[in-house]
Amino acid sequence: MTQLNQLQELMRTLRFVETSNHLRELIKQAEQNDHSYTKFLLDIMQYEQKRREEKQVEKRLKWATFPDYKTLEEFDIKEQQSLSKKQLNQLGDLTWIDQLYNLVLLGPPGVGKTHLAIGLGIKAIYEGYKVIFTSMGDLVHALKTEEITRKSKTRLKRMRDADLVIIDDLMFMAMDQQEANLFFHLINDLHDQTSIVLTSNKAPKEWGELLGDPAITTAILDRIVHRVEIIHLNGDSYRMKHRKNIFGQESVTN
Repeated sequence: MTQLNQLQELMRTLRFVETSNHLRELIKQAEQNDHSYTKFLLDIMQYEQKRREEKQVEKRLKWATFPDYKTLEEFDIKEQQSLSKKQLNQLGDLTWIDQLYNLVLLGPPGVGKTHLAIGLGIKAIYEGYKVIFTSMGDLVHALKTEEITRKSKTRLKRMRDADLVIIDDLMFMAMDQQEANLFFHLINDLHDQTSIVLTSNKAPKEWGELLGDPAITTAILDRIVHRVEIIHLNGDSYRMKHRKNIFGQESVTN
């Protein structure tokens, strides 16, 4: 076994796996640039640290289960007149996560609520926060099967351990009393330890109609609006405005 192979094996034993795989290139760069031993060791440590951080981001992005990869930079602020560039930048600073603020993004379908929520979530992951994204339908299913399936149990454990939980399409469907009660207990678990982003096309005053139980509705609202920023997004549907027509510019009615 060559010295290089021995060194790679030692690195794997010490869990410097990423550097071990890239060691030949690092040695070659050091020789070409006539680096000192100190600089070579620094390059090794920095490379391992960088790759570990990248792997951590990849893992957190996978766990977050975003339906799409949409960044804040791709969010077209010109399409949304109710949100200023300054306000978008303030949201992107993410200080509200450390302050345990919640966000409620309200508006009709297609105005960018989900895009904004995903963009904030992706930015948060790159800043080192743990983020989970879920639709309301998937969340209700997970809550009802938490004691039955390992997948739901793992999913909800990650949610309760997260720094930011994004719940998309809140109140898009009516809940029965059991579902509403399970949802309340989750919100109660997250309260004062996790920031929550909710997207909905229904204002909080309408949530009671879908939750059915006035007491549960009040309890959920009390925990969400304790520290909350409600952002109203309006305007025409972005998807409808920029939809593709299979007939090109020709109208179907022509």
